[in-house]
Amino acid sequence: MALVCTPLIEIDDSEIEESFVRASGPGGQNVNKLSTAVQLRFDVRRSRSLPDAVAVRLMRLAGKRLTGEGVLVINAQRFRTQERNRADARERLAALVAEAAVPPTPRRPTRPTLASKKRRLESKSHRGSIKRLRGGPGDEG
Repeated sequence: MALVCTPLIEIDDSEIEESFVRASGPGGQNVNKLSTAVQLRFDVRRSRSLPDAVAVRLMRLAGKRLTGEGVLVINAQRFRTQERNRADARERLAALVAEAAVPPTPRRPTRPTLASKKRRLESKSHRGSIKRLRGGPGDEG
């Protein structure tokens, strides 16, 4: 079964590595006995499921969650059960990939309006006239 991120992008389960560790936080006595927290690892650089552009954007989005080798690590320990934490980690990975799949809109360069140019020049000449009215050399102040 594959993790569906967008209609065009699916991540194969063989590319996702999950390990279960002991969680901190709520869980009562179970915290000390059961490994309910999930550490999901996904190798972004070697993934065959992601187009190159999406992989580059995902690595930029991942921030601290990305290791030096290009592995995305997601820790999920919000819930008390392993199943819910596992689902949470997979949802967070899918959301990150879906966000990275959206290409950024290119910036369209704009030019300043004629009115803004006039305002800028008027303010410059106004500042210049204020400075000109200040005392010149030889004035005692």
